[in-house]
Amino acid sequence: MSTLSLSVTVPDATLRVDKFLSSQFPNYSRTYFQYLIDKGCVLVNGHIIKKRHVLQPLDEVEVCFELTKELSIIPEDIPLEILYEDDHLLAINKPAGMVVHPAPGHHSGTFVNALLHHCQTLNVDSLRPGIVHRLDKDTSGVLIAAKTTHAHTELVSLFSSRQIEKNYLTICLGNPGNTTINAPIKRHPVRRQEMAVIEGGKEAISICSVLKSNAKLSLVAVRLITGRTHQIRVHLKSRGTPVLGDNTYGADSANALLNAKRQLLHAHIVRFIHPITGVLLEIEAPIPEDMNRFISILSELKI
Repeated sequence: MSTLSLSVTVPDATLRVDKFLSSQFPNYSRTYFQYLIDKGCVLVNGHIIKKRHVLQPLDEVEVCFELTKELSIIPEDIPLEILYEDDHLLAINKPAGMVVHPAPGHHSGTFVNALLHHCQTLNVDSLRPGIVHRLDKDTSGVLIAAKTTHAHTELVSLFSSRQIEKNYLTICLGNPGNTTINAPIKRHPVRRQEMAVIEGGKEAISICSVLKSNAKLSLVAVRLITGRTHQIRVHLKSRGTPVLGDNTYGADSANALLNAKRQLLHAHIVRFIHPITGVLLEIEAPIPEDMNRFISILSELKI
């Protein structure tokens, strides 16, 4: 089973624990977290709690994601574009539109369904077998998964200690410039499905390098120092240069005018020391066709 820990910040204090968890993990319902609480799969400061438990600042919440009958995972023969694979891990080029792990509304067709078919020895008692990080549904590119418990533990440690270099490409409106965006991110106080740059949020750092621009659109390489939810999309929005095609943080009029069907964000290159073999890995995902279309005619585009 997959276990995650969270620290309660002051704005989230006084929330019921089930409401807090559903706000932190919007792909899962409040009912699902109530089910986990009843089963003793949610701990606060190491103690089993009731559904009505109210959180306090600095509480540590630990949640163990467990399968329900409604969320059972069935292996599916879904083609995977494998960029790297050995006995310990694999990396794929995730297409835009693929959900990483099952959740209410996405019980099949996910990367996890495909992974269980590809790797028949994975632990299927978890909603996230092998998953060590995630990409948004409409973000394409390098996605890494562990094939063993040992590799999973080591990869999670590498991600959490920022020892995995993550490089993205994006097409955005305007020109953000060659800059480091250091702006804290937390969940939006009203639109709980969204994130925002807000004082008191978690540290978030993105290094932007403009590769090509016509002042109306830019091709930008972004290196993530941290890995907050929606980080690149939120940071570029905060600069007034949102990701083209982004239906949440972008500009609807420009998305429609340029016929951008999805957020043009691609996890391009990942570099890290293999946690088992010690070999330096550089894994690159080819740029998808929809992004290449904009890159090839960038200098001619007008809004």
